[in-house]
This record gives sequence, structure tokens and C-alpha cells, in this order.
Amino acid sequence: MPLTGRKTLTQYLIEERRRFPEASGDFNALILDVAMACKAIARAVAFGALGDVLGNHAAAAGGTVNVQGETQKKLDVLSNEYFLRITEWGGHLAGMASEEMEAPYQIPGTYPRGKYLLVFDPLDGSSNIDVNVSVGSIFSVLRAPAADDREVTEADFLQPGTQQVAAGYALYGPTTMFVLTVGNGVAGFTLDPNLGEFMLTHPELTVPADTQEFAINASNSRFWEAPVKRYVDECLAGRTGPRAKDFNMRWIASMVAEAHRILMRGGVFLYPRDTKDAARPGRLRLLYEANPIGFIMEQAGGRASTGRVPMLGVQPEALHQRIGLVFGSKHEVERIERYHAEPPEHLDLAHPLFGERSLFREEMAL
Repeated sequence: MPLTGRKTLTQYLIEERRRFPEASGDFNALILDVAMACKAIARAVAFGALGDVLGNHAAAAGGTVNVQGETQKKLDVLSNEYFLRITEWGGHLAGMASEEMEAPYQIPGTYPRGKYLLVFDPLDGSSNIDVNVSVGSIFSVLRAPAADDREVTEADFLQPGTQQVAAGYALYGPTTMFVLTVGNGVAGFTLDPNLGEFMLTHPELTVPADTQEFAINASNSRFWEAPVKRYVDECLAGRTGPRAKDFNMRWIASMVAEAHRILMRGGVFLYPRDTKDAARPGRLRLLYEANPIGFIMEQAGGRASTGRVPMLGVQPEALHQRIGLVFGSKHEVERIERYHAEPPEHLDLAHPLFGERSLFREEMAL
């Protein structure tokens, strides 16, 4: 135990490795490289305007657009580079995939190849960076298919969430935190700025099964499917409604921050499938966001779902596949799944909960 009386991330990983005497140590080294990338990003975020990292990338040309069709921030590009440069050289990876890159990233031939794949969203919630709201990084570790020295392909990454070896996120807020699961519960580490080390501060994180708090982007309410409308309207009806209790609603527009709040005190997050864009079955990325956050939630005793089926059981079909996501306190997610499972004919679409006028729309004056 260090002089601070807390375990470091390195010590935590060593103790976890002892459960597998045959382990080579490559996995631990990879996670420590990922943590180093997160430290570098945390430093860049902390400097903000002082570090000339705010605003759009290539702003003089009106900003560049990534494969997702989103305008890249300077910090998006910088964060992606940190992940690539810090993890590519160690010999632990066969390849990487990022939200910011159209195709898989090949490990340069000058470096040895490893047995793992790394997928990541280098800076989740980057639209908030210019207004100094918490952002984060999300990552997932998969095993690479056994092969010789061939280049990785998109198909290598199309593994369901149940195949994840590890997942985690870093939160760049008032403190920098690193939250990790290696399939044995969830642990939270806080960056000690004096030592430059992630220290274990939140062992055995658990999501309460019940909650009175939900997070959803209410501006999309006109596009929601009937089960989601029903759930939200019942929550908003409060103590006198069918749920017989008052709920609070939160929306940060940074999924890492939302997930962290739910890990700390419970809650449910919804970014469900809707009718806003028929070409997209959801907004969030399956491999970079939904699967790693879903793995963390399940390991913490929560639940993650598309609203219809368990998230971790979904077979990916494309590298940048989007999907609806509901996660958090187990009983609330199960309720949302139950509402989706009810046959449409059992839903009273004439009921005020499903009418064009809802609790989000003011009644017209007579």
C-alpha cells in the first residue's frame, strides 16, 4: 500500500492479474497506456483556452467533419492522436478503431503486434468543451482474432458486448476520474495531481436498483415511440401519477457525465430509437459508447438495453453502427423494456399520455 493509504491503478491491476497466474502482463500494460492517454487529454482539457485547444479543427476552412458527420473540435483531433500515439507502440494491440476514423487503424510495421483490439471515443461530449462542461473518453478492449501478421479488418471488431475484456471511461471534470471494469465489478480512480497517479477512491461501485431520477433529451419528445412517451410522462406525473413518486430530470449532453452520475447515485439514461431520422436506428455508437458503458453498468449491478433487448447481446453489423440506448438502475430499465414488449394493441393511443399534446407542450389558449 502506498504512503497515501490508497492503491494505485497499477497495484489494482496487479492484484486483478493474480487471479490469472498464466497472464502475461500485456493486458495490464495496455490499460496503463490507455490511462496515460487519458492523463494527457485531461491536461489539455484543463488548459482550455490557455492551451489554444478550443474551437473547431481547421477553423479557417470552416471546420472538418469526421466519419460520423460531426464537426471536429480541436480537442477531438488531439485526443484521438493521444490515444493512437500512446498505445500503438507497446506491442499489446493488433489494431484500433475510433469514432473519429472511418476505417480501423493499423499498427505501424515498426512496432510489434499484440493480441488485443482497442476501440474508443476519444472525447465524448466535445460539443460542451467551449462552455467548460465535463467531457470524457470511453474505451473498450476486445481480443483480436487469432491470425498471423495480417492487417485487422472491420469484421474483427464486430464482436458483441459480451466479448469485451475490459471497458472504462475517463471523466474530465472538477477532478479527473478513471472508471474501469475488467469483468470483476467496477472501480473508480481519482487522478492525484501531485503524484500524477490514478488512486483507487471508489472500489466496488454499485448502481442502486431503484431511482427517482432520469435523463433524456426532452426536445426530441415529438419523435419518441409510444413506450418512451409513456415512461417519461408517468415520471413527470409525479406523486399523483401512476408511479406515485416525484422524479427529477437531468440532461448534460455528455454521456460520460451522465453515466458517472448514475454510477454515483443511481438514475436511468435514455437515448432511445426514435423517428427523427428514419435512416438511423439510434444516435449513439454501439462499439464506442453503448457497449463499454453497458458493460460498466452491468458489472455495477445496473442494466443496459436497447429498450427491447439487452445491449451486450446485440451483434454489431458495422464499425460505426448506431443504436438506441437505455441504461442505469435495473428496475427502471426493466420497466422500459416491459413497456416496449407490450403488444401495440394493448396501448391506448387515445390516452393523453400518447396524444399530440403532452406534458412538454403548452395547451393552446381558448
